[in-house]
Amino acid sequence: MYAFPSLTNVTLEELNFGLEKGYFSSVDLVHAYQARIAEVNDTLHAVTELNPDALTIAAALDLERKNGKIRGPLHGIPIIIKNNIATADKMNNTAGSYALLGAKIKADSTIAAKLRAAGVVILGKSNLSQWANYRSNPSSNGWSAHGGQTKAAFYPDQDPCGSSSGSGVSSSIGLAFAALGTETDGSIVCPSHRNNLVGIKPTVGLTSRHGVIPISEHQDTVGPMARTVKDAATILQAIAGPDPQDNYTLVNPNAKSPPDYVAACKLGILKGARIGVPQNAITGSGGSPNDTEVIAFNKAIPILQSLGATVINPANFRNITYALNSPDETLVLNADFLVNLPAYVRLLVKNPSGVKDLATLRNITQHDPREEYPARNTKIWDEALAQWPNTDPKFKAAHDRAVNYALKDGLIGTLKRYKLDAVILPTNFASSWAATIGAPIVTVPLGFYPADAPVIKTTAGDLVGTAPGVPFGISFLGDLWSEEKLIGLAYAFEQKTQVQKQGKPYLVPTAELKGGNQFKL
Repeated sequence: MYAFPSLTNVTLEELNFGLEKGYFSSVDLVHAYQARIAEVNDTLHAVTELNPDALTIAAALDLERKNGKIRGPLHGIPIIIKNNIATADKMNNTAGSYALLGAKIKADSTIAAKLRAAGVVILGKSNLSQWANYRSNPSSNGWSAHGGQTKAAFYPDQDPCGSSSGSGVSSSIGLAFAALGTETDGSIVCPSHRNNLVGIKPTVGLTSRHGVIPISEHQDTVGPMARTVKDAATILQAIAGPDPQDNYTLVNPNAKSPPDYVAACKLGILKGARIGVPQNAITGSGGSPNDTEVIAFNKAIPILQSLGATVINPANFRNITYALNSPDETLVLNADFLVNLPAYVRLLVKNPSGVKDLATLRNITQHDPREEYPARNTKIWDEALAQWPNTDPKFKAAHDRAVNYALKDGLIGTLKRYKLDAVILPTNFASSWAATIGAPIVTVPLGFYPADAPVIKTTAGDLVGTAPGVPFGISFLGDLWSEEKLIGLAYAFEQKTQVQKQGKPYLVPTAELKGGNQFKL
């Protein structure tokens, strides 16, 4: 007798089996996920809006399946995408701002188009930290004017982390099969680790940013957030690749012979791998050997060794004083945003608020009471508008300093100096070391705060940062275009530890697939 899988932890393999055997349809899946969202969204505010065409799309994909056309492993699978990835349909793409409510783009973003071509049902848009956490300082993770305050599901009022916050929450408790996020510095890996997920932050240029509301052309990237490495790898396979509308994707050295990220998920890959541990990146950022996450991280090192890895510990970054104190990354992001935002706005065929550039956006935001200004300020924009754009010679100097540090003393230099396949870090300390060079990261669940852990709140938004049951992750960082290797290493670790299955959210939807066509069009 067939046992219907729980949508909270279902894998892609299980969904495909049920669809292929006819135990349920893609229409059934859409109905079930919509019901799950309805149960919890008033509390968690993870999903900004649902796709009103999702059921029609699912029905068309069911008909294709019935007629023998299967587009691939994602055929008929509902996925949520972050509300800065544009779709040319009835949904908005606002970056959480009322300034872009009702704005329309001429065509799908390249990423959305690739998902549709793969047979994905784009179920809806996830909430995010407004403007991908690039407006207010300080601001609470997961808050946007358009979407409200996202909260994670492992403890009441939990900080969801990063800007792909709604994507993380949606994937963590099965509001969709998986989700897409974007990262400039931490916005995929941080919500993944705080929501018990695998997150893949690709090399800048592996996935197209055309039609994605930007921060920085030098650091922005789009990647998957899912419950297993293999499922995340399958989504990455569908969205990776060159795009003439994003010239960063045209320098991918693997474009003519793309890696098989799913095939990289095999046991034994850690045997002979050289893994470095930059301990000073942890201590330099305030990490202590007594911290829960650091203790768990240090216990993971013998696990890697037991799987055949050679672990060089420490394999420290050099000159970390520069990296921890340099303003160069901020200068680069400000300079890019001044130029990249107007470039996105020029793609719009409908722009009700008349956003033209950062100056007009700031003015609109400061005069719309729904944007909660000045309680939520525009400090980041104020500083950017007082600065030079990325067309100024000062930009090249700042960008070169940041990149050269990574090449010589930071991530890339350390990989070469110690002849490493990857470095590992607690995910809480990982993102910035890869961000400025545009390097990839794969984060995997590592553990959960114990039952006696104190409840510690964040400084912004009165959210809970850490508490009993809150998840955390371990990150594998590598050279540019090394996703295939990192995915393999992460998969081997995941299969050995099986941490993801140990998570116990406090709030889980009850709607499930039951068969018998219980959901009706």
